[in-house]
Amino acid sequence: MTGWNARAIPDQSGRTAVVTGANSGIGHVTARELARAGARVVLACRSAARGSAAVDRIRDEVPGAVVEFRALDLADLASVRGFAEGWAGRPLDLLVNNAGVMALPHGRTADGFETQFGVNHLGHFALTGLLLPSLLEAPDPRVVSVSSVLHALANIDIGDLNSERRYRRWAAYGRSKTANLLFVHELARRAAASGPLAVAAHPGYAATDLHARGAKMEGRRGMERFYAAGNRVVAQSAEAGALPTLYAATARGVRPDDFYGPRLLMWRGAPTRTWRAPWTVHDAAGERLWAASEQLTGVVYEGLKA
Repeated sequence: MTGWNARAIPDQSGRTAVVTGANSGIGHVTARELARAGARVVLACRSAARGSAAVDRIRDEVPGAVVEFRALDLADLASVRGFAEGWAGRPLDLLVNNAGVMALPHGRTADGFETQFGVNHLGHFALTGLLLPSLLEAPDPRVVSVSSVLHALANIDIGDLNSERRYRRWAAYGRSKTANLLFVHELARRAAASGPLAVAAHPGYAATDLHARGAKMEGRRGMERFYAAGNRVVAQSAEAGALPTLYAATARGVRPDDFYGPRLLMWRGAPTRTWRAPWTVHDAAGERLWAASEQLTGVVYEGLKA
């Protein structure tokens, strides 16, 4: 995979993909390049205005692209269920669980979950489970979850998944990204016989607005300027940051539970299989998180053997 770039994406004609959070950043690049390769792509976004504008941008950049917007708010399980109900009865070849939030001030989702854990993990856990029947109807389905190298900041606390005892924004972010990897690990185990190929990716340090959203919410202008400077000076582009996700989503030779990231110090460069913390491949932890996620969301995966 040395030097792999978006031009190496295999033909995606006839395949249908859903990309969450595709209105900006690496999600938008992922959706655009899948469409350029021939896939029909659904941009699943919270904001109708931003999602529709993103569809228009892709159509301008990729003439003939088959893309559409559908509303999805991962902070509201009713919205997640509504999205899945609107999809029922049609095969789905690829689900890219890309959307996420980072280092926000403490908050809660519509269902009362800590925001980062609720959006980054539980929303995607519920979405994947509810779309599983459609994934199982496709001949070669994949589920790609976008984690982060910052999963190494913290392991999950199975007794305090919603950070109720103490909330530290960066630790909560790390836990949510560890949860992404444990989810992929357990899904890969359960899907080994007849389920979707479950893999993960991370973008390294990519120039998106994700880093600064928490600072902006709190009016911390100094931190906003700091993150903006980091994007200009040391980050790679969103186009480069999307390559590990695109590789995981499309390349041949991808294996269950693989984790892809940038080659150079996990920071930038072409995609490669990358390091992950040992606690993200712990079978018992994956099983416990899965059981807790089912209980919290009410979503039980039908058709997979535990």
